[in-house]
Amino acid sequence: MNIGTTESLIMSKIRENGTLCYALIDSQNEADCYNTAVKVQTLGASGILIGGSSVTDQMELFNTISKLKTVINIPLILFPGNITGVVAGANAILFTSLLNSENPYYITGAQAQGALSIHKYNLEAIPTGYLIVGQGTTAWFIGQARAIPFDKPAIAVMYALAAKYMGMRFLYLEAGSGAEEHISPNMVSAVRKHFDNVLIVGGGITDSDTAAAIAGAGADIIVIGTLIEKHKNWQDEFHKIVTRIQR
Repeated sequence: MNIGTTESLIMSKIRENGTLCYALIDSQNEADCYNTAVKVQTLGASGILIGGSSVTDQMELFNTISKLKTVINIPLILFPGNITGVVAGANAILFTSLLNSENPYYITGAQAQGALSIHKYNLEAIPTGYLIVGQGTTAWFIGQARAIPFDKPAIAVMYALAAKYMGMRFLYLEAGSGAEEHISPNMVSAVRKHFDNVLIVGGGITDSDTAAAIAGAGADIIVIGTLIEKHKNWQDEFHKIVTRIQR
């Protein structure tokens, strides 16, 4: 599959700026989603992932995307936890396979069903290996993942190589939104040595020191969601993260 416009832009921005900061925004509340998206763009986010494991209302998600497209000029990328997260209008979609799920539905089943809608809406699909690290988050529960322990980077490397050999151009290491623990720089570094393409790391990253360490270990994109969800005064720290990880 050819590389599309949005994917090309992402890779260009990585070459230009080093590690990028993306915001993960839950679309459940349209007003909150809109306000947060405008704020993160102003604070220097390079892109926005929208969706998540809990999306159930496709019409609400479509309306949110349509409204955001009028004010947002950074990439709006769908990050679906299920086929309900596939709607028209976004710049692209992370076409994820949850490689360490114990349920084949999240490895290939949902992908097969969602592919018809992606084709119909002419969405740019970015082939992405998705790995859940640690337990207790919504993504872990919904995705029925056999979670990779935080202290077992060799297991993450094993799956990263599998993603590479299956032709996935992006790999997303996910601790989960609201995670109490973030993925360690040690695990990121181990995966970076074996995965040559775009490496995304998210979950539990709530301060610039952690973000800088993960960026230094080799992450191409750091996704910030927990900070936005859990911390009332998140904007200053978000801006610090953007400033520290980009060269």
